[in-house]
Amino acid sequence: MYSKKVMGKEVGDAAVYAPPHTMTGKPLKASNPGPDQSDASSVNMSVGGINRRKSPEAKTTGIETRGNGAAIKGRIARGPMA
Repeated sequence: MYSKKVMGKEVGDAAVYAPPHTMTGKPLKASNPGPDQSDASSVNMSVGGINRRKSPEAKTTGIETRGNGAAIKGRIARGPMA
């Protein structure tokens, strides 16, 4: 490796002038990379509010309210009815 100075500044790879190290100056050691993510089924991807984790079941408890006409959604009331 050699220095790639341009106009007095180092522009090459950082390995030319500083080997990998921690913030305390100790040499950096290779560690376990973590779980295998080479298969798409093992990666927890998400798009918007949709992800691969199992979504919670829909709530089915509550009281069906009156006077909704032809409504098909939002007929169940949950909580204090005071």
